[in-house]
Amino acid sequence: MFQQLNHNMGSYARFILRRDRFRLPVWVISLVLLTVVTAMSYTLLAPTEQDRAMMAATVANPAVTAMFGPGWGLDNYHFGAIMGHQMLLFTALLVAVMSILLTVRHTRGDEESGRIEMIRSLPVGRLTILSSTALVMFGANLVLALLTAFGLFVLGLEGIDWHGSLLYGASLGATGFLFAAVTGLFAQLSDNSRGTMGYSFAFLGLAYLVRGIGDVGNETLSWFSPLGWIVRTQVYVNNYWGPFLLITGAAIAFFALALYLNSLRDLGAGFIPAKPGRKTASPLLLSPLGLAFRLQRGTIIGWAVAMFLLGASYGSVLGDLDSYLESMEIIRDVLIVAEGFSLTEQFIPMLMAVMAMSAAIPVLLMILKVRAEESRNRMEHLLARAVSRTSILGSYMLLSVLAGFVMMLAAILGMWSAGAATMEAPLALSTISNAGMTYLPALWVMSGIGALMVGLLPRAVSFTWFYLGYSFFVVYLGALLQLPVWMARLSPFGHVPKLPVEEANFAVYTILAFIALVLTVIGFGSYNRRDIAG
Repeated sequence: MFQQLNHNMGSYARFILRRDRFRLPVWVISLVLLTVVTAMSYTLLAPTEQDRAMMAATVANPAVTAMFGPGWGLDNYHFGAIMGHQMLLFTALLVAVMSILLTVRHTRGDEESGRIEMIRSLPVGRLTILSSTALVMFGANLVLALLTAFGLFVLGLEGIDWHGSLLYGASLGATGFLFAAVTGLFAQLSDNSRGTMGYSFAFLGLAYLVRGIGDVGNETLSWFSPLGWIVRTQVYVNNYWGPFLLITGAAIAFFALALYLNSLRDLGAGFIPAKPGRKTASPLLLSPLGLAFRLQRGTIIGWAVAMFLLGASYGSVLGDLDSYLESMEIIRDVLIVAEGFSLTEQFIPMLMAVMAMSAAIPVLLMILKVRAEESRNRMEHLLARAVSRTSILGSYMLLSVLAGFVMMLAAILGMWSAGAATMEAPLALSTISNAGMTYLPALWVMSGIGALMVGLLPRAVSFTWFYLGYSFFVVYLGALLQLPVWMARLSPFGHVPKLPVEEANFAVYTILAFIALVLTVIGFGSYNRRDIAG
């Protein structure tokens, strides 16, 4: 019976791998490289035992615990203890995001687009789609776990042994598989991909919040969060495998429940009933701009909250930053030294660059939504009416530009409010605001690149994400890794003045704005001329 329900599971799994032959390797390789490069960077950040002891003293506070989890091994804060404390949870969040996005794509996303209905007309079992997705996600997270473990072990750093590296990789893989299972379950409960993704990310956010509250106040509460389990592996310190087994068992249970529900529901339906729609459309939906906003308001709200929390997480550690930076020569070497500015003020530009490049993610999501709607054959319904292509692309472009402002504002308010609560002499809101808003022209360039790709090379819009990743690497790690200056100059973020240490340069702002305008005009012209099918 089970074999019939999963008929041709292997063939469909190969089909999924064929579709994700680029996407999946990019995710896995990027996460592995991020882990390995970060581990190597710690040899520059804290090369001596004294540096690492000072780092341990700095991170032993509730704000850092809420962000990264409890710090085990602080009395002997070798490179393994640092990775387990400061990187394991952060990387696990990224692995969870990968699993959520890929699982939604191959379950409820394909079902919503009608692809699964066509596939189900072929000789496949009722559970083949979900089972194949589970098989692929298990394989992807297994490969990620092994490559991560091997990559960390071969570095040969103090405290990073094979046992700990294997547990580190296994914990990441188990977390990815767990959130793939959770997403598979929500794909049965919700009747659309947007709801599935919303529930999955809400679960991820709730797990992080519960873990943070529990780690600071009540450890028992942390055990109700799967992210609380992973930090309690105490990797590279005590190497407990129990939490890993707990995560794996929970993943299997969630997938089993998802398979059971999948066997009961009708194709296209969900167990959570959809709310009845309005009888008449609201005035907001009577224009392309209103429709574009309605489609993406959840993304805007969610990312605004995330940016506020990101800013608050940085602001919460500003009070201890001066003492930490004074002990780290390698960090002081990459700061812009200026008389009359504290070390914290000199570090603000680096934090703002990270937040600006994080804000570029929703900025690109806004403009690239045009291509997403087009690939789902929804754009023809608009263009068949008295709606111009310019008004459609212009609506998404306007949302993209406004999103940059909203995200930076949220991050600025988060940093300022948390900093005011933790610093004896808080930074002025105007200082933080100027340092953040100076990145708006760079975000406009990213919007322009998105419009250019949508209009000129719609099948290559993924390039924008590679370019953003490149920007993050060369701008954030460029000085630390002593990369050539010209590499950072290839990114718009590498030209932005580093306020408050440097002076505002309106010539640079004008040039960046002009580049954004040229890219946008070319993108609009190409979009108006090309075939809508891309």
